[in-house]
Amino acid sequence: MIRGYSRIGCPKYAVSMYVEMLEKNLKPDHYTFPFLLKGFTRDIGLECGTGIHSHVYKFGFDSNVFVQNALIHMYSLCGQIDIARGVFDLSSKTDVITWNAMISGYNRSKKFDESRKLFDAMEEKRVLPTSVTLVSVLSACSKSKDLNAGKRVHRCVKDYKIELTLILENALIDLYAACGEMSVALGIFDSMKKRDVISWTTIVTGFVNSEQVDLARWYFDQMPERDSVSWTAMIDGYLRLNRFKDVLMLFREMQTAKIKPDEFTMVSILTACAHLGALELGEWIKAYIDKNKIRNDIYVGNALIDMYFKCGSVEKAVRVFNKMRGRDKFTWTAMIVGLAINGHGKEALDMFSQMLRASVTPDEPNVAHYGCMVDLLGRAGQLREAYEVIRNMPMKPNLIVWGALLGACRVHKDVEMAEMAAKQILQLEPENGAVYVLLCNLYAACNRWDNLREVRKMMMERGIKKTPGCSLIEMNGVVHEFVAGDLSHPQSEEIYSKLEEMTEDLKFAGYLPDTSEVFLDIGEEEKETALNRHSEKLAIAFALISSGRPGITIRIVKNLRMCVDCHHVAKLVSRVYDREVIVRDRTRFHHFKHGSCSCKDYW
Repeated sequence: MIRGYSRIGCPKYAVSMYVEMLEKNLKPDHYTFPFLLKGFTRDIGLECGTGIHSHVYKFGFDSNVFVQNALIHMYSLCGQIDIARGVFDLSSKTDVITWNAMISGYNRSKKFDESRKLFDAMEEKRVLPTSVTLVSVLSACSKSKDLNAGKRVHRCVKDYKIELTLILENALIDLYAACGEMSVALGIFDSMKKRDVISWTTIVTGFVNSEQVDLARWYFDQMPERDSVSWTAMIDGYLRLNRFKDVLMLFREMQTAKIKPDEFTMVSILTACAHLGALELGEWIKAYIDKNKIRNDIYVGNALIDMYFKCGSVEKAVRVFNKMRGRDKFTWTAMIVGLAINGHGKEALDMFSQMLRASVTPDEPNVAHYGCMVDLLGRAGQLREAYEVIRNMPMKPNLIVWGALLGACRVHKDVEMAEMAAKQILQLEPENGAVYVLLCNLYAACNRWDNLREVRKMMMERGIKKTPGCSLIEMNGVVHEFVAGDLSHPQSEEIYSKLEEMTEDLKFAGYLPDTSEVFLDIGEEEKETALNRHSEKLAIAFALISSGRPGITIRIVKNLRMCVDCHHVAKLVSRVYDREVIVRDRTRFHHFKHGSCSCKDYW
């Protein structure tokens, strides 16, 4: 009965049967403890493990190799690896299964160095390994990316004439793929007589990790069968290279294939939605998680908070936060940063105080915190004080810090300090086209045309090209992309017609094109035409003809900083058409409502 309960995963009943057996004055034999202990879960092990161990001594089975193996397994499962090692050290160490149990325990505790050391000791004791031993040690080498140790284990397969099983071959592929030796991994893969989904997924993951995502996709497409791990591996590959549209397309294929995603898949999809500003799809994912009872852990909660904030939906992010049962420091950080970049500075400070009251220790001040200080001082026009903060930083300032100062210089038109900040940024990143453009905008706004021409000439000499403006907008679950002057959209004719109509409506409301940041050497009329074709204006026009009834929020993600004219247009659109417009540019969020913006015209 004890064996039966253990086999079907009912360890509590197995313990009850053991207690009942003792109450009937029946003594355990050498089968009782192995069957009982091997069925233990972590919780039952922590609750009853030491008590059962004392009974092992009481009834004289402490020298029984099968009981010793079961104890090592049980203590390893409970995370009590030092006690497991104590049992191992007192054992005879003649049985390979004892060594396997201890190596497996170290792997479970992520002590991979100890696994390899134990294998070395095993060879010294001349205990012959089995394929199970080699699989465990190869796994340790793979996780710690120790290629040399892994190669030595690989040689043991030939030296000890161990039969190559599917599990062992998969472990070898995993080792070489994890260590970036994809040619060797493919050689083993190609020579295999039989492959399973793990073999294929390991190859896909190997190419993903080496950033050869298109090659990973080729092998993914050849797979005879795929499970949720395979799909998630491929999705993760696209996510790592910021190919967010491919992430969503692959997820739709996964849905068509009727493969149920897990919480890891959901985190990847929510991250893609966050970057694309795809709130509708993000909302569908949340509903899918709730409906299909997918494990809604801290990682999913954090991803939902990040997605809502990056789509400008502050209230829903706060709602998710309030419903979370567990929170970590990343949850609090996501809330504080999310509130701050969406223009809720007071609430961000309140959240920080709430975090301290919850006894969560904030990270040590890092470069990002100094960037926030520079940004705050810059907003207040205290540029000299902001510069002093940078000079007195305990670490080297990065692009974020100098970028915050440069942005403040643009707003307050401090050309000299802007030139200094730009010089620092270009030392860190010589091909940062956005810095050249911002300098040109500042020179144009200050009518310093000679300086502007000098920067333009420098850009041409250094081969620096302005990054094309690109705006993303989600409509009915589909993400549409616009670039400046775009004519590729199937509704282009209708969009440009709406844009003309919108411009006329805004002119009645007092709109005058602001050409101060157009640094092309062309006439005023041509400058206005160039402004009118900016990607976010096209996205707004598309939203007005596609979103149906009035009142629906327009959400746009812009890859560059919003220009002054587009900012002014968005403010007027929010008032004239009674629409909330939310734009996430490369600097911050802009919530346009009733003719004003959450950034208070500082960005």
